[in-house]
Amino acid sequence: MKPRSSSPSSDATTGAASFKLSPPPGVPKEVQASFLLWLSAVAAGVLETIIRIIDALLVGWASGSGGEADLIGAISNVVIRVIVYTLVVYIVTRMRLGKRWARLTLAVLLGVIGTLSLVIDPISWLAGGNSLREVFTEANLLFFLIAPIRTIHLAAVIVALVLMFLPAANTYFRVARSARRRTLA
Repeated sequence: MKPRSSSPSSDATTGAASFKLSPPPGVPKEVQASFLLWLSAVAAGVLETIIRIIDALLVGWASGSGGEADLIGAISNVVIRVIVYTLVVYIVTRMRLGKRWARLTLAVLLGVIGTLSLVIDPISWLAGGNSLREVFTEANLLFFLIAPIRTIHLAAVIVALVLMFLPAANTYFRVARSARRRTLA
């Protein structure tokens, strides 16, 4: 039997073990914190999705439409989001194991494109000539439920992104890559 290594790419940190919240051996606190923040961002996205689906279904049923179209739309929305969130969780676990492709994927897809998707609506609304004062005078219950969740989501993404590129994290990803190269050679 092979002894377990504490290198970022060891067999001890693959499979189901990579999904545990406690860090595998050798993972710097910056990378572990980034991992937990990415999971927090996913959790915020899941919570926002649940609230938006409940809202859409209630509005559809309250309008007297029966809600069938709303239900079909909600189901397709949930299926797409489950796939996306599952992929993100997988990529986040690979990032914590020192996979550079995962760190870059998170940085580009979620750090840039994901952040834009979170802020584009408010920016467009403000660019349309609306004022910040109007945000609160025209806000409904959905806004007051979603705004804090989206704020937490955005903060988690930004901090997770920064943590992935701090010096200790950079060293970790460099060492993990070198260890994999030595193993392949």
